[in-house]
Amino acid sequence: MIIKNFTEIATTDKKKDCLEILESGLQAANPENIIPKFVTPSEIKIGGKIFSIKKYSSIYSIAFGKAGDSMTRALNSIIPIKSGIIVIPKGTKAKIKGKKFQIFNSRHPKPDQTSVKAAKEVMKFVQNKRNNELIVFLVSGGGSSLLAMPNEITLDDKIHVTNVLLKSGATIQEFNCIRKHISKIKGGKLVADMKCDGISLIMSDVEGDDLSSIASGTTYMDDTTYANALEIIDKYKIRWKTPPEVLQVLEDGMEKEQTQIPKKATVENHVIANNDDCMSAMQETAEKMGYTVCKIQVFGEIKEAVTKILEKISESEKTCVIFGGETTVKVLGKGMGGRNQELVLRLLKNTQKLKKMTIASMGTDGIDGNSNFAGAITENVKIDLGTMKEFLKNSDSGRFFQKQKGNIVTNATHTNLMDIGVILR
Repeated sequence: MIIKNFTEIATTDKKKDCLEILESGLQAANPENIIPKFVTPSEIKIGGKIFSIKKYSSIYSIAFGKAGDSMTRALNSIIPIKSGIIVIPKGTKAKIKGKKFQIFNSRHPKPDQTSVKAAKEVMKFVQNKRNNELIVFLVSGGGSSLLAMPNEITLDDKIHVTNVLLKSGATIQEFNCIRKHISKIKGGKLVADMKCDGISLIMSDVEGDDLSSIASGTTYMDDTTYANALEIIDKYKIRWKTPPEVLQVLEDGMEKEQTQIPKKATVENHVIANNDDCMSAMQETAEKMGYTVCKIQVFGEIKEAVTKILEKISESEKTCVIFGGETTVKVLGKGMGGRNQELVLRLLKNTQKLKKMTIASMGTDGIDGNSNFAGAITENVKIDLGTMKEFLKNSDSGRFFQKQKGNIVTNATHTNLMDIGVILR
């Protein structure tokens, strides 16, 4: 069971159903259930392309992102990896051991010195491989901060701009557009001069599976410009908070950019799993339980996402709304919580006058915002409106649900396919 406190929070039949549906979504995000669909002991087969294992003298792996260790373990159990590098978030214990893998634990969502060290080692590793060898890149969300190679700025500048963007309400695509233009490794720069063959197997944590945004397109390419990066800074009115050195790099880059030349990816990049996979597994589980299911994906501003979800709630009994995606939250206070717990609190606030229902939302990575929780589950019980507003004003949804005993605990799940949620009637 991935949900660690399942028994404690499954206090009603509906909550139990709700948590079982979420659990099936989490299991669908487990790389052990995904990698074997594309990899056999003799070949890697994806998107009409076949990479024959026996063609290569050696096979290596480079994994970065929240699923880095679990993806490596799944791959290594099928084909023999000679050696590799794994870069995962600090505080997560690697699911794979062995001398052939060099493991780095760097910071997320803000980079640190280990992120820089890991990026340098990865770059060196890639450049040392020969043309009869294959590197399998295993990419998942979170990779942007786990590998950092600042371009003409200091690490402190990069951390500062990351902090500013995290609080701005910028989407992950916008965030990563800026990251790519202040980095020496992102936007396909890692693989630009690679001599050996490469294939990138990617678990998507962004809307529309945009390859240039997942882990900032490290093994792909960059289809955005320096001008786009500056437009984003102005859109969120954060120019005054952005280090002058960062602005200088972007402005200098824009001058050199002139006409933007279409860039091509130098290695094969394929999405092997996304948020839809979680939602489909959840739908199957809910339908087996006898629920009539409606599915919706929500992105962008959290208040708009709440409105879209509310429109899907049915008056009928035994109905289930399954939602996925990823919202953006502007951090207003110094509280504890994250976008999933805030989403549940906002839904609770907006369903006070509706018939009884169970509401839950969680991050598939197991970490919601600055809390130790994955998300929250609640029934739309009557709660003082002023109290809820106060918790929302202080970005303190995590503490609200601590009082309600509604926090979902999974710890790090070693995967990342955005967020999943359920409303049951």
